[in-house]
Amino acid sequence: MKSVGAFSAAQCVRVESAEHLTEVRRNVTGTVGFVPTMGALHEGHYALVERARKDCDVVFVSIFVNPTQFNDPKDLEKYPRPLDEDLAGLKAVGVDYVFLPKPIDIYADNYRFEVREKEFSKVLCGAHRAGHFEGVLTVVMKLFNLVNPDKAYFGEKDFQQLKLIEEMVRTFFMNVEVVPCPTFREPDGLAMSSRNLRLTPQQREIAPSLYRALKNAATPADARRELENVGFSVDYIEEQWGRRLGAASLGDVRLIDNVEI
Repeated sequence: MKSVGAFSAAQCVRVESAEHLTEVRRNVTGTVGFVPTMGALHEGHYALVERARKDCDVVFVSIFVNPTQFNDPKDLEKYPRPLDEDLAGLKAVGVDYVFLPKPIDIYADNYRFEVREKEFSKVLCGAHRAGHFEGVLTVVMKLFNLVNPDKAYFGEKDFQQLKLIEEMVRTFFMNVEVVPCPTFREPDGLAMSSRNLRLTPQQREIAPSLYRALKNAATPADARRELENVGFSVDYIEEQWGRRLGAASLGDVRLIDNVEI
């Protein structure tokens, strides 16, 4: 877990319904920072919380494994959910409120309404995960409307997601500042991800090759060849937004990463 540094443990109040959140938020004063997550927290998440703690008076975190962004039901079923461990970690890094909604809180409409972007959400990860970004943008807009934060913090590992959320906020004149934060990495370069927990020991040894190939290969085609040679199944290696972005799988674990170019 990320070191707490100068922060003291907060009360970390559990908020378990949309109605409860509305009541809590009505009584919160000062600037509000928000970190939306799907749980299975790692040091990258805690780094986002610490940044929010430094910037804002009050910090909210949500834990919600959002079903609408999974195009594979098996992937949703296998997603890790170590809630007790997550709550202990959030308390240690100074979170004031943790929102733990149920699907009925977020999708009382049975997902009849959704947020859809028609261009950038159809390339890169969007070309390989039908409906993924519709689910992401819809849940993020709903969470923003519920929490009403001044600032929201997102890691740059999910760079396409970050850009789409930034554009959604601008397009719909939403009163929240999206704060990008650098990708948090393991010592061997692997981008921290909740999905890393599902890697076998052998896959974990291979996984840092994604970062190395993105960073060091002369061309995207060279990076693809390097990854396929060590056992990855590559979805894409492409350059966009001043970044080289890649997605590739080891077995049924899909990893993404990006580097500046």
